Amino acid sequence: MTIHVKRVYEPASPEDGHRILVDRLWPRGLSKEQAHVNEWLKVLAPTNELRRWFHADIGQYPEFRQRYRAELFTSDDAIRELKRLVDMCQGTTVTLLFASKYPDVSNAVVLSEFIREWIGTDHEGNS
Repeated sequence: MTIHVKRVYEPASPEDGHRILVDRLWPRGLSKEQAHVNEWLKVLAPTNELRRWFHADIGQYPEFRQRYRAELFTSDDAIRELKRLVDMCQGTTVTLLFASKYPDVSNAVVLSEFIREWIGTDHEGNS
């Protein structure tokens, strides 16, 4: 599986493959037709509490990353969804979509790292 991370506001492209929105809230000002989302997996998004805490101070990214990974590890629903996603998307391209203005410190970046570790691939998504 090759994993890309992209702002949902950027235009969709054929290279995106299976497009998955991984935010808890739908992006402001964007229709479902404009977003070209194949799936919206809220269960893989940070909890509202963690999301609000982080958005109050994005300088806390290292702590956010640690807390979000802990949420993923301890959520039976997230683990179940990750297993389904990995099984379904084996050998394909997946693009994790997010709405944040800060692409380098988004939950999608953390989630992509988590999935790569989960399936044992390197940072480029190669086996």
